[in-house]
Amino acid sequence: MAHEVLITLQNPTSGAAEAYRTLRTNIEFANIDNPVKTLLVTSAGGDDDKDVTLANLAITLADGGQKIILVDADLRRPQLHALFGLKNSPGFTDMFRSEAAFNEPPLQGVEGSSLRVLTSGETPQISSQIIHSVKMTAVLAKLAAMADMVLFSAPPLMTVTDASLLASKVDGVLLVIKANVSKREHVVGAKNRLEKVKANLVGAVLSNAAVDNSLKQYYKTI
Repeated sequence: MAHEVLITLQNPTSGAAEAYRTLRTNIEFANIDNPVKTLLVTSAGGDDDKDVTLANLAITLADGGQKIILVDADLRRPQLHALFGLKNSPGFTDMFRSEAAFNEPPLQGVEGSSLRVLTSGETPQISSQIIHSVKMTAVLAKLAAMADMVLFSAPPLMTVTDASLLASKVDGVLLVIKANVSKREHVVGAKNRLEKVKANLVGAVLSNAAVDNSLKQYYKTI
């Protein structure tokens, strides 16, 4: 069963769900001439609501009529299977060691949504070796051919190299920043790391921000 923080499933008429629909629209129109086909969602540090934000965004994109695949490429601390109540294996890492899994990725459906999820699979000892491998390009191409957009979760940029490596291979990166939690110097450092690998930073999302009370009555009427 999906976790209660998946507001886009639990309460699709809420103000938070509407905010995710606005985010979906912004991403869809971020670059009309060169649309983002593969999107990495990461954060600067830990505990920044990265996976909650990504999961809700993926649901919103899928429910907007697109074929969406959500991949847990955070091989250090995978969380998406727990959020959606799915089994974690087989998953993403199996595509690297099994031809059968590569040819038929072990995608799982989400109740109440057309979203398909590729959980992380068995955690490797050195996850950066998988992200940096030659086969990673083939895996990206395989998944991209199966969907309108593929979204990836990756570890925080300031903790390990995985996110920077993957950021250089995808079409765009979305940075999640948590109000009153994310440190300014970490956010600046994360932006600098993305620039060094020439990643395409399409934008940032501020989570945990206080809601203007004057807007609450409006969302109750829609």
